Amino acid sequence: QVQLVESGGGLVQAGGSLRLSCAASGSTFGTNAIGWYRQAPGNQRELVASMGNAGRTNYVDSVKGRFTISRDNARNTMYLQMNNLKPEDTAVYYCNVGQFAGGSYFPYNYWGQGTQVTVSS
Repeated sequence: QVQLVESGGGLVQAGGSLRLSCAASGSTFGTNAIGWYRQAPGNQRELVASMGNAGRTNYVDSVKGRFTISRDNARNTMYLQMNNLKPEDTAVYYCNVGQFAGGSYFPYNYWGQGTQVTVSS
């Protein structure tokens, strides 16, 4: 079983930055791929960024060059650095663990409560 707790969200102005954190339980964190998702009201949950256990990263086109996913395996923690935030980034952000297969990220069925990111214009 995996437990995930997201934090670091808040209200920022467009162009600002936030760093989201995710604390993950379990002793196998370092062997898993990781991902960040977001969900805005009325929208489906969207995979924003992912990283394999060896450091491979993928980003949705809308955040490339602005967001950076990282991990600290010793702390069982993952991060999402978000720079140059835009109002369209407003959503609840969720972290996740999973695996890469065939070049795609597949999440395990573990979800936290998420952290709200609101970007004002």
